[in-house]
Amino acid sequence: MITESLLISFGAETRTYQAGETIFHEKDFPAHYYQIEKGKIKLNNYTEDGKEFIQNIFSDGHSFGESLLFVDRPYPMNAVAIEDSVIYKMPKQNFLDLIKSNPEISLNIYECLAERMYYKYIMFYNLSFQNPVAKLKLLMDYLKSYHEDKTPYSFQIPLTRQQLASLTGLCVETVIRTIKQMEKDQIVKIEKRKIHY
Repeated sequence: MITESLLISFGAETRTYQAGETIFHEKDFPAHYYQIEKGKIKLNNYTEDGKEFIQNIFSDGHSFGESLLFVDRPYPMNAVAIEDSVIYKMPKQNFLDLIKSNPEISLNIYECLAERMYYKYIMFYNLSFQNPVAKLKLLMDYLKSYHEDKTPYSFQIPLTRQQLASLTGLCVETVIRTIKQMEKDQIVKIEKRKIHY
């Protein structure tokens, strides 16, 4: 995460996006660095029959789409606000100038990109599973890996059942049935419709 003062000193401005508003479209050419001050953003695609596939979800403090500022290629996905969000938006050249003049930021960017690659490998591997419990458990293990308390049910899954379905390639009905089965098997606990893992 780049500090607010550094972002502003390199020409970043804040922009408010309403829930459902698109920040950039698939096939647009990257022209800005984006960092979430407050809110939640999803990166997604749609299949030919209109089914949504969510690639990732980001929240406060996260940046998104920055890896594509280093190549001359269009976005292979959309970025859409899940909820009303305030986002820092900085022109591409300003971002490149910022990382050239701040080597410690470059290292943070590399770490962030490596973490995103790790997530992609996990999710790509996840596609090979046929068992929906295995698919959901792998995603939950990844999400919980950033949570300090590893005891059972200590981590509240920050995703809806629809988002879990879109991230794992399952249909929402399968996710609902599978979560109920996971609760019976004492893998998860449901409290006030929230999933605890």
